[in-house]
Amino acid sequence: MDLRETVTEWNGYKCIEFYFEERRCLLVCPEVPCEGKKWLLKTEYFDAFPYLELAMLKRGYHFAYIANITRWMVPDDVDVKDRFAKFLNERYGLHEKCVPVGMSCGGLHAVYFAAKYPERIAALYLDAPVMNILSCPAAVGRPAYTPIPYSEFEKATGITLSQLINYRNHPIDHKHELLAANLPIALVGGDSDIVVPYDENGACLAEYYRENGGTLLEIIKPGCGHHPHGLEDPTPLIEFIENFYV
Repeated sequence: MDLRETVTEWNGYKCIEFYFEERRCLLVCPEVPCEGKKWLLKTEYFDAFPYLELAMLKRGYHFAYIANITRWMVPDDVDVKDRFAKFLNERYGLHEKCVPVGMSCGGLHAVYFAAKYPERIAALYLDAPVMNILSCPAAVGRPAYTPIPYSEFEKATGITLSQLINYRNHPIDHKHELLAANLPIALVGGDSDIVVPYDENGACLAEYYRENGGTLLEIIKPGCGHHPHGLEDPTPLIEFIENFYV
């Protein structure tokens, strides 16, 4: 396999850049790996709001990324993550399980991946996640506005708005698989998000988990919109991950 590896630097840490199945990949390495070589997988927007990633690198976690065909997900964007995780385990000795970090559309990717390959998941961190495509980018619900044109989603997936009305493969439709696999979920969102309204997206997953005994950490940021993602002090997320990553 021609990986075309190069070594660069990311926020002071060694970063191995390579290609896996013709997709650009990044693996950021801690100075001293933790026991078991645990790792985070950023599922979209590699550089965005890396408060948690930097904190976990200090704790010895690796941090990985593999490029998607589209931020809206096509089937191989899900399946390649399973093959990527296996590759990282075999080549670099990383743990068989990871913690997907899914922000916005990255949350969509994280949920699809976790639902199909729960054996790869130690816990999930979802931040203002797209869970309901009718809400974003279709803007059918509240409010009827999105800065993301639906044409982008349709071009990427081939799904028209008329077809979406009867669509049954939204990320939220996979909440049953997440619960059945007993996957712990840390969920962060802003109560003033008008791009991916929390009550139409993340809150639906949180409510289902609470009602059915799922393991959930939910943090609502008062007055916060879609940005900024993350927590400037990620301590609650760190504690949640380290409690369940075993």
